Amino acid sequence: MLRYLTFIIITLCVIPYDVLAVAIATQDDIQDPFLQRLTVLVGNHQPSDDDVGPYGMLPNGQFRHPQRTYHTKSPKPFQGQLSYWDTQSYQRNMQVEAYYPITVEPFHTWQNIIDFDGRRYLYQYVRQDLKIFDITNPKSLKLIHTKGHTWGPDGPNDKPENPYPQGDMFGAATIQWHQERQKYIMVQAYEIRRFGLLKNKYKEPEKVAQIRRTDHLKGFKVFEMHGPLPHQWTLIAERTTDIYRPKAPIGQQEGSGVRDIPVWFGGKYMFVAAAPSDEYALTEYGNDLYSAGYQAWDMSDPTNPVFLDQLTVPGQKVGNFWDELNYFFNPRAGNRTSWMGARMSLFIPKPVEEGGKYGYAAMGGLGLYIIDIQNPRQMKVIGHLDFPPSVAGTEGDFIDVSQVLETGIIYYSGYPLNEDCFEPYKHIYEIDVQDPSQPSIKGVLSRPLPPREAIFTDFCQRKGSFGPKRTGAYTQPGVSRFGVLPYNFYNAGLQVFDVSNPTQPVISAYFVPPFRPDKVVDYAMGNLSHAVYVEYDRNLFWLFTNHGIYLLSSPVLGTPSFSAPISPWPKR
Repeated sequence: MLRYLTFIIITLCVIPYDVLAVAIATQDDIQDPFLQRLTVLVGNHQPSDDDVGPYGMLPNGQFRHPQRTYHTKSPKPFQGQLSYWDTQSYQRNMQVEAYYPITVEPFHTWQNIIDFDGRRYLYQYVRQDLKIFDITNPKSLKLIHTKGHTWGPDGPNDKPENPYPQGDMFGAATIQWHQERQKYIMVQAYEIRRFGLLKNKYKEPEKVAQIRRTDHLKGFKVFEMHGPLPHQWTLIAERTTDIYRPKAPIGQQEGSGVRDIPVWFGGKYMFVAAAPSDEYALTEYGNDLYSAGYQAWDMSDPTNPVFLDQLTVPGQKVGNFWDELNYFFNPRAGNRTSWMGARMSLFIPKPVEEGGKYGYAAMGGLGLYIIDIQNPRQMKVIGHLDFPPSVAGTEGDFIDVSQVLETGIIYYSGYPLNEDCFEPYKHIYEIDVQDPSQPSIKGVLSRPLPPREAIFTDFCQRKGSFGPKRTGAYTQPGVSRFGVLPYNFYNAGLQVFDVSNPTQPVISAYFVPPFRPDKVVDYAMGNLSHAVYVEYDRNLFWLFTNHGIYLLSSPVLGTPSFSAPISPWPKR
């Protein structure tokens, strides 16, 4: 009751808002009105070292994670951790077919694969850094195009090659075949820049203002592809996700832009994650200003995308009583650590055009939402599930929906942000969604353990980050396999789960790459592997690490093919 009365006092401004705002601004130099309102609403309850609780190695060789931590880039070594970077590799039921010591960026990249004229191309990129590889023969990868930087033991090279113009970049992309135009169409996400610019939104007012008036599109661009290289692409449309000011010029558009890969299967409807305006500000994470919801767009004519609907869930918007009420009572409110809202678009197992009914939404500290997308002009929430707080780290980022049509199970996870396991472990939750109005947790996937030949008994001892990231992207060639979930696990490399029996999931194969201090700058060492991309049509894994790319095969996928693909991808 006391907490509810506190909320009423704040929202009804019994204590004058401007007085509180001045006090907050004086304390933290917060000048942005949306951040001021957020801070007035929930205060500052950032975890401290006193909140961490006991953690470290237990007598049985297992690691006990902290209870509650804050986001930090500082090392947090513990007794029993290795004092050096482990240069051994480990594998089970996995074969290394090739290794390529080429690094676009060591922290995070996106990938796409596309076929032109019987040849297969792999795109690896992040914002202003791009490489295009010919992987027709995957055992003889050829680099055919570079834009931006290449990373090595001293970091990125000083002078970018073939740089993008100011304000331009390669955004997270989906590529699909458009039947009417008889061309591949690429949709690129244009999201506001955060990393490398903003560290703490509560203490860097100039950088907050810079993001608000960022000098590039907040939205998406559409290209028609006439070949695999950028000079062969024609820009045919661009849109801002600022739906309230659709004609606002760059620098005046509000919101986040499109986050991560747009979800579009080449038909009529596209779904993107986006905050359409600056009032979508109820989020704690220190370098993010926006809590994104979801937008639906009509892509029948790719040259003229038409906005259809914006989905917003309770607890996203500053200035709305019910949103602020929901946010105020979220146990994460005020911790200045949690990611709130969407990081990726809806996860859709079956396109609406083919009879698909549901999209699954991972919304960080706001939990799982199940969305009825049968009428994209009026998306509806039909189910919701909260999770226990797991702070720091991202608590809900990814959902694997590859098994849901057969089993009724989705797999929901966040990922670690701190190194040295200085945060709660990020579980992969098995969620039963057979009744979409009543999703329920059925269990969690097992925690990967080191092999017996390793000199450590828990991957936390290996240094760096440890925990799940994603099983790839929905744009991977071919069709995902029943029972196979290949998660990238940072310092534990590629861990393949067999979930053919959802009640008894097991790890059926793995490849743990070595750390390579001779190839990686010291401040990027801990981010060992950040993505897996799967060619299901050729039974190949591509694992992207901070020191290069591994080509892998495994019996869990089947006999690998190293010949040119039989059918072009994306499918026509």
